[in-house]
Amino acid sequence: MPAMLKKGEFVGSLDCGTTSVRFIIFDKYAQIIAQHQLEFPQYYPNPGWHEQNPLEIQAHAEACIEQTIKSLAASGYRKDSVKVIGITNQRETAFVWSRKTGKPLCNAIVWDDSRTKNLVAHYEHVLQTKGLEVASGIWKKGQEGIDALREIAGLPLSTYFSATKVRWMIDNYPEVAQAHANDDMCFGTLESWLVYNLVGGVKKGLHVSEMSNAARTLLFNTTTLNWDPMLFKFFGLRQSIVGDVVSTSQTYGHIAGGSLKGVPIGGLVGDQQAALIGNKCLSKGEAKCTYGTGAFLLFCTGNEIVKSSHGLLSTVAFQPGPNSKPVFALEGSISSAGSAITWLKDSMHMISSSAQVNDLAAQEPTSGGVYFVTAFSGLLAPYWDSSATGLLIGITQYTNPSHIARATLEATAFQTRAIIESMVLDSGKAVANLKVDGGMTNGDLAMSILADLNGTEVIRPEMRESTALGSALLAGSAIGLFGWDLTRPETLSEVNTKGTRTFKPEMAASIREKKWTNWQRAVERSRGWEAGIDEEEEEDLLG
Repeated sequence: MPAMLKKGEFVGSLDCGTTSVRFIIFDKYAQIIAQHQLEFPQYYPNPGWHEQNPLEIQAHAEACIEQTIKSLAASGYRKDSVKVIGITNQRETAFVWSRKTGKPLCNAIVWDDSRTKNLVAHYEHVLQTKGLEVASGIWKKGQEGIDALREIAGLPLSTYFSATKVRWMIDNYPEVAQAHANDDMCFGTLESWLVYNLVGGVKKGLHVSEMSNAARTLLFNTTTLNWDPMLFKFFGLRQSIVGDVVSTSQTYGHIAGGSLKGVPIGGLVGDQQAALIGNKCLSKGEAKCTYGTGAFLLFCTGNEIVKSSHGLLSTVAFQPGPNSKPVFALEGSISSAGSAITWLKDSMHMISSSAQVNDLAAQEPTSGGVYFVTAFSGLLAPYWDSSATGLLIGITQYTNPSHIARATLEATAFQTRAIIESMVLDSGKAVANLKVDGGMTNGDLAMSILADLNGTEVIRPEMRESTALGSALLAGSAIGLFGWDLTRPETLSEVNTKGTRTFKPEMAASIREKKWTNWQRAVERSRGWEAGIDEEEEEDLLG
């Protein structure tokens, strides 16, 4: 039977998100040839905490690859039809492991975990009082210190980014502290951990950090495009814990075992940057938003870093090769998008599946005056308020579950508008339309609400696995497969060209603006509810 299998030319993508991992095999047109997806366990040991087991993620990733190769064979193709794979991953989630054993030192702390808010408050106090050493003997403190940190890293202090998560691990887990003290600790985001294991683990010892992921740690300098020694010093971390910074598209190594043994890994990229690439937003002024667990809007600024003064992040979008200039983006993130729908399903039992939220919301023409600020773990861009909490307001005896479902969909649309308005102010360029992907975009009502409340056309492709496609394009480009070259967008002209659907705004502008004003009032009421405490300062005051 195996002798009858055909040999094709395909590219694979290992897409490791927040709740699941999948492996997808694409052809040169981005048609899916085979795929498999597995959810992995999530752990919530305390309120606001979110953890994952690194070994479970790795096992699920490898199982997905094997199952997809079986599906590929069932479709009539040999496993050596897969010429290269790319990896895309949830960003900011912090993984630490032993250099000597290759084993995890503790569970990973996930990007949306808010346990470090007191630590963030501590470092905010340090910036105000002692400051940040920006060069040997040169300090900036107060607002200058805050601005200097953002200027160097492109990011504000937040529970969201990796550095404070790693610092918390060292402060709270003796085994991590000991490994750090003994220079036996490796830290990386998920792409680091996956590559380390896929190419041979401790035997190979390959420790790399891809640039778009490194730029989300608060330890990376967006000007020098490398790790910044002063940021490691600020957070009290050894620089030896991180791997070498690598580009987004190159051959990093070869898979050490399993059905794809010997296949090169040619693309690594954070999931939101991957979706930007998968939507082919490769030129300045193009924007996309991915609606998954959270929502992430990226606006391509080309080879120029645009420093935001309106609450957005300046981030690396991708570097198309080791010797290529990087492409940058402005990014705005919403912490709770699909996760708010999951809350309706799992905690409130209003729906039995996430897809049902659109049907429930469609039973009412409006939200009945209800507004839902979905700040389950604070507010991200453009507010950056970790002390904000979730808020349902406007509830009366008239309110029913359909109103709340509709308010949940509207919450994501309102937060998208807040980010788009900031992007326009920072870039001086209007967003003509918004390309979208991710699980939430499957709902037509959710997309109609998004178009209505933003007054912008929303474009949804038929094949919406944009994140996986992005890493596949990077991997193919690394080895010249299909003639793909990210520096020449015209080489991707045949990729994912099947039909799209455009949702146009139909809501009257006066109603849109009234609802926007009410949303802003609701946001203000949600803010400052759970302020972080600098525990060290509190201890000093208490004596």
